Formats: sequence, structure tokens, C-alpha cells
Amino acid sequence: MKGVIAVQIISNEKRYRHELKYEIPYSDYIAMRSRLKAVMRPDPHAGPDGKYRIRSVYFDNSDDKALREKTDGIGQREKFRIRFYNDDLSYITLEKKIKDGYLCLKYDAEITDTEFRKILDGDISFMRGSENDLVKEFYAKMRFQRLKPRVLVSYEREPYIYKAGNVRITFDSKIKTSVYRRDLLADGVSDIIATDTPAYMLLEIKYDSFLPEIIQDIIQTPGLRQEAFSKYGASRRFG
Repeated sequence: MKGVIAVQIISNEKRYRHELKYEIPYSDYIAMRSRLKAVMRPDPHAGPDGKYRIRSVYFDNSDDKALREKTDGIGQREKFRIRFYNDDLSYITLEKKIKDGYLCLKYDAEITDTEFRKILDGDISFMRGSENDLVKEFYAKMRFQRLKPRVLVSYEREPYIYKAGNVRITFDSKIKTSVYRRDLLADGVSDIIATDTPAYMLLEIKYDSFLPEIIQDIIQTPGLRQEAFSKYGASRRFG
């Protein structure tokens, strides 16, 4: 994800987006991808194979607040994560994701490799004086809600975009997890499959106020059922 410019958060510029998730067999993925390629274009940040790897460190407190809100079906909830791409630590983002049913809102802020490592080590005092509102909020919640790194989630993503409706469709695969440990960045990542159906793909559809009819037609597949799948929730089964 080199070359991406992170913009400081201005809350009144953010809007909720629809987010739909489906687990689909590989055969449906092949057929759907073929149809999507005819009308959508690959994300320009993807590699030559149309994919990139995502790794996210998720944060929760000792009471598993974020996990319990998910498993209990709480409609409005939030979680924090730090994300990087293709094992490249030159671009790292702190993200806060807010969910309200099938609507989602995401704030992000770029942080440095050094800041990332400090956060993982519990050295968070530098965030207190940040000019970025998200960084300051994260500092407060690490202090007073006792947020800490809980798990590392990794997967491959194949993304497509469509201008009308600001549609983004992604296929996620090889979803893996590694229980958090302080030296995970030093020694590389040792992880295991996080899902019960590793041969399946996770289809995610995000859009603003409407989903164009042409996209609706493309994704129609017999037996397609909307899921409430959580990569964080699936990964926490192991610790």
C-alpha cells in the first residue's frame, strides 16, 4: 500500500456505509469474479495478482469488551486495530471501526513503525500530545478502558471497485490468526487457519447509499446467505 496518503480525521466528513458479508464456496467465487471483472476494476493498490496481504493487531480489554459485544449481538459497537499491508511497515494505520447493524464507519490515522512498536510494548505516553483526534482517543481508551493487543489476524484480499454508489467488493481468503506476543514483528508471523471452512471465501460488499442494480445482478447466487462473520471473533477462539 505504498503511496497511499492518510488524511487526518474530520468527523463531519465521515458517513456510514453499508457492509454485507457472505461465506461462499470457491466455485461461486470463480464464477462471481469473472462477472465482476467485466464491470468493476481492480483496486490500484493490489499487486500483479490482484491481491494484497493484510495483517491487523486487534485490541480489547481484559473483560473482552469488543468480543462480548460481538457475540452478544450488540447493535452499536466499536473496535480498534492497527493494520499494515504485505508485511511492509512503511505504511501503518491505526483504525477505529464503528458498527451499527449492517452499517459501518471507519476512522484511521497513519502511525510510524516506531510508534507501532511502542504501542505494542505498552509505551503509549507519546500519544497523549498527538494532534490527531483518533490517536488521542486511542490513548485515553488504552489508559482508562485498559485496551491491549489481543490477537493478530492475517488474510489475503482481492478487491474490486465501482464508482457509482462507491461500491467496494472484496474476496478474503487464507484467514489466519496468531495469539498476540510482543516479539511478533521481530521473528515474523507464525499463525494458524482461523475458520472452520478454509476452502470458502469471505465476500464483503461495501457501498454508500445504494447498490447499483448491475452489481446486485452479478452477486446473485443460489443459496447466498448474509453472514455476521467477524475475523476478530473467529480468531479469538484460539486465545
